[in-house]
Amino acid sequence: MQRAAALVGRRCGPGAPGPWGRRRSSAAAGASALQVRPARGRRERILTPESMNPQVKAVEYAVRGPIVLKAGEIELELQRGIKKPFTEVIRANIGDAQAMGQQPITFLRQVMALCTYPNLLDSPSFPEDAKKRARRILQACGGNSLGSYSASQGVNCIREDVAAYVTRRDGGVPADPDNIYLTTGASDGISTILKILVSGGGKSRTGVLIPIPQYPLYSAVISELDAIQVNYYLDEENCWALDVNELRRAVQEAKDHCNPKVLCIINPGNPTGQVQSRKCIEDVIHFAWEEKLFLLADEVYQDNVYSPDCRFHSFKKVLYEMGPEYSSNVELASFHSTSKGYMGECGYRGGYMEVINLHPEIKGQLVKLLSVRLCPPVSGQAAMDIVVNPPVPGEESYEQFHREKESVLGNLAAKAKLTEDLFNQVPGIHCNPLQGAMYAFPRIFIPSRAVEAAQAHEMAPDMFYCMKLLEETGICVVPGSGFGQREGTYHFRMTILPPVEKLKTVLQKVKDFHMTFLDKYA
Repeated sequence: MQRAAALVGRRCGPGAPGPWGRRRSSAAAGASALQVRPARGRRERILTPESMNPQVKAVEYAVRGPIVLKAGEIELELQRGIKKPFTEVIRANIGDAQAMGQQPITFLRQVMALCTYPNLLDSPSFPEDAKKRARRILQACGGNSLGSYSASQGVNCIREDVAAYVTRRDGGVPADPDNIYLTTGASDGISTILKILVSGGGKSRTGVLIPIPQYPLYSAVISELDAIQVNYYLDEENCWALDVNELRRAVQEAKDHCNPKVLCIINPGNPTGQVQSRKCIEDVIHFAWEEKLFLLADEVYQDNVYSPDCRFHSFKKVLYEMGPEYSSNVELASFHSTSKGYMGECGYRGGYMEVINLHPEIKGQLVKLLSVRLCPPVSGQAAMDIVVNPPVPGEESYEQFHREKESVLGNLAAKAKLTEDLFNQVPGIHCNPLQGAMYAFPRIFIPSRAVEAAQAHEMAPDMFYCMKLLEETGICVVPGSGFGQREGTYHFRMTILPPVEKLKTVLQKVKDFHMTFLDKYA
């Protein structure tokens, strides 16, 4: 049998006799095989604009939208030597402090350097308080290395430090490390919590209340999750204040077509810069308790308060001080980040969320969901630790740290006032006080002829305005339509992060452009 099989095998191979006893070449055998294959044209792609996930297609993110793509094209043209009425593109569209020239905080970078390259722990060039923090972080990492995975909820000692920071910040209100979840920036925490909150279909689909104007992350995640966006409008005539009566209107109208379940608050505000009063926060918490709403408090700008009449109040602290009827029942997730404040460490993608009054079983589901992405970047976790565990009086690095921190925040406060004052000197531009955060959101008058020109270009009027501003001055700002605004009003968002002299130049160019724009379309 084996010998017969071998003979058959030999006859089947290339060069074996053909059906008439002739030997056929390998090339002939290959050609014969090719002849029996049916001819095929190019097959259709599986993933097309028509077949892709429609929720992804619905996502929009104005901060990095069409106008930013155009800015990139103009930068390439400048590099190729194409002449423009300007020599550089100034990206005032995003709150990226260090890209705008802000210097890193020395202590934070020292600890990060030590954690990244532990051999430096033997160097006399680094202060002992930085070495102490680096050793503590490394000892909590697998293999004493930032390159190892951490627990999905984050490195334990860093969560402990976050809880201690929250307790100090809130005047002794206790924080439990078990309620702390380290995240890839605040955005990761916000999208994760929304993912676990959204459910139902039809009229029972989850409705998410967001402020208008809003940070476009919220509308983007709501679109991606196919949830229902419920707008409540901030009061521009009252310095972008939040009015509970407006919340009530939004919820009552939303109940006709969805199940309002989540209330998002941004404090200090982005893009509007308002800082909420304690009374306002109490009213919001009472409203959430009354309407059975899960509260999301985006507090990434908590260090960025400039107006002497304002101060930051955390939702967690106010909730606790309102008594057990509220503090034991209202579900709250609050968020912070390394990206803003005085740190400006956007690229590390460090952040945390504190979630309180969560159902015990939901805690397990949340950790499960977080475990799918394994863990947030451990370097970002380390950066977050330095933010919540900075040098204290008596330590070697305290004086320099305090001086650098106050310098950054003092400069931002001066630039906030400068921006407000200069914008309000321009006819057709009105800017509310910049109480906090790091943006101006001025209202601009756009003549009817410019509105018609925008429609002819199939653009929103403020997109048309901002695109012209970019093309004629090189200044990249984001149109208010990307954040939401009341019908018939127009705005743009501009960061106040550039150095003072460059900021003055930007403001002067905006003024000159605006006056020319008004004349052209009058």
